[in-house]
Amino acid sequence: MNASLPCIQIKAKAKNHGLFLVCLGSGLLLIALLFSLFFWQQARLTLIFIDLVALVTCLVGLGKLMEPKISFFITPASLCYQHRHGKWRLLWQDIVRIDAVRQTCGVSSQELPYLGIRLKHIDCIAGNISPRMANRLIHEQRPLTLYCLLNNLMTLEQGAMNFMPYTLSDGTRIKGPIACFLHHSCALQKALGYHLFIPDTAMDRDITDFSRLLSQCKKATALYP
Repeated sequence: MNASLPCIQIKAKAKNHGLFLVCLGSGLLLIALLFSLFFWQQARLTLIFIDLVALVTCLVGLGKLMEPKISFFITPASLCYQHRHGKWRLLWQDIVRIDAVRQTCGVSSQELPYLGIRLKHIDCIAGNISPRMANRLIHEQRPLTLYCLLNNLMTLEQGAMNFMPYTLSDGTRIKGPIACFLHHSCALQKALGYHLFIPDTAMDRDITDFSRLLSQCKKATALYP
């Protein structure tokens, strides 16, 4: 990050209580092992259940500890999103809209647990995301795809993974996971209006407040040369 520019750092909710869960799970496992030395025959099923709960608790805690310490770096020049499997960085001028993802169903409006980012053009993200992260995001966003399919917002063909090469506006052909991600993002944009979707667990506050913060940061870029 440019040291001459102010930078706002956001810590994800997904990382909260990771160490506590690991310690809790380890403690439960230790207690269950001690009890099994003396009461295995009398309480075998109960002890097995406690062991399983302890292991799941440890795994959840470890997953939280593996999350990046900082999920967003926000500067007057750009917005950078840190993920366990990589990162992307966007210039503010490439972003058209930032808002909570809402969908009207009949007379009611449903808010999904994602922040949506609409780009001037999908090309903006093509060179700023790794194949590993692109592949991971496709799978993490399957609930969004399923939601669109169930609500007739996209066809089965649009919801399927598309491994065909993606041609950028300058004629460059992208292949592999990034091409699949670009096809996937375009399909979601047609259905929900946004190219990128960030889960609420990646933020330190609710989606409405976080979208307001990013919108304010985007407007404030005009104050910097």
